[in-house]
Amino acid sequence: MAYGSGGPKVLAIVLAGGEGKRLMPLTADRAKPAVPFGGIYRLIDFALSNIVNSGYRQIVVLTQYKSHSLDRHVTKTWRMSTMLGNYVTPVPAQQRVDKNWYLGSANAIFQSLNLVHDEKPDIVVVVGADHVYRMDFSQMVQQHIETGAGVTVAAIRQPISLADQFGVIEVDDDDRRKIGAFREKPKDAKGLPDSPDEVLASMGNYVFDADVLVDAVTRDNDREGSKHDMGGDIVPDFVTNGEGYVYDFKDNVIPGATERDQAYWRDVGTMDSYWEAHMDLVSIHPVFNLYNYDWPIYTDYGPYPPAKLVHGFGGKFGEAHNSAVSPGVVISGATVTNSVLSPRCHIHSATTIDDSVLLDDVEVGRGCTIKRAIIDKGVRVPENTTIGVDADQDRARGFMVTESGLTVIAKFQEVTA
Repeated sequence: MAYGSGGPKVLAIVLAGGEGKRLMPLTADRAKPAVPFGGIYRLIDFALSNIVNSGYRQIVVLTQYKSHSLDRHVTKTWRMSTMLGNYVTPVPAQQRVDKNWYLGSANAIFQSLNLVHDEKPDIVVVVGADHVYRMDFSQMVQQHIETGAGVTVAAIRQPISLADQFGVIEVDDDDRRKIGAFREKPKDAKGLPDSPDEVLASMGNYVFDADVLVDAVTRDNDREGSKHDMGGDIVPDFVTNGEGYVYDFKDNVIPGATERDQAYWRDVGTMDSYWEAHMDLVSIHPVFNLYNYDWPIYTDYGPYPPAKLVHGFGGKFGEAHNSAVSPGVVISGATVTNSVLSPRCHIHSATTIDDSVLLDDVEVGRGCTIKRAIIDKGVRVPENTTIGVDADQDRARGFMVTESGLTVIAKFQEVTA
């Protein structure tokens, strides 16, 4: 295909309609892509930052479930100059085709094909909205063009022991960029030719020629028994026809990346993985480095003052060790370790917080002990309260406790000492 002098015209579609049931109660009244992460960000900021940093500035965000806070964040934060046709716009499910809401990721695109017809791109990049990673999609697009693929699927290497947790891509024997088989959560996965102990797991990111995508989702809409899923229905069709190719994420080069966080990707689909991803941020040499200014993660966290650590009751110093402390936070005579504090949190004297994630506007009274906890927005913790020490006590107070012993307190949930 011939492109203009500026290269192919690219439209990015962000699939942001997921319910995020496994992240309850954080998703009780917000869409999964709107869940706060890393203090000042929302999960969707990572996908949008990657797209913008890749040089693509026409972006539509397909939303559906509990999308108000997501729509508000995208509309307020992701504003670009329109002079050159740049935009990031949320598009709610509109029942343009029939009376059904989105029936799957492929159906979401089918019901939104008016966006493709209006923009008339050469290539469409389709990405998920709820993973933590850095990726230059232009490198994946370049491989897509070189191979003449029908679809190119981004994949990350994972231990073969975890194959039954992912959609697994097995490569062709003759061309390792070509997909030989696409298997959903296999128990008998085949290792990679160059690394028998690893498999390629789909990242949920795809590149299509625009006309090919339109044809694929249109045919899928008419297919009896289809679940209308990009990974489960669209990709296998291309593999059967010999037109499915894989892009190995390890080959993606990000400016400013360290050896430690190169090819980092985290699916934060469960409460434990959400907590673990936060712990990746606060180690001395972070597993995922937010301080890469060559590939920034963009957001807007509001007009908050700098964080402040002050003396508290009894003259004790406010301290934070191996922690991320957001603007607007006040630590008054308390000790915070291995934790992430979001904007406007206030931690009072003689309190200790360890291995925890506090979302916006959480206030913790004097003399509290909090360990391995996630506390959602607006919670008020009374004086002398213990959280995350006794799982049975936490359950009795109505808190969620995961199998690993992580305590989760919902947004505005009442806490008793």
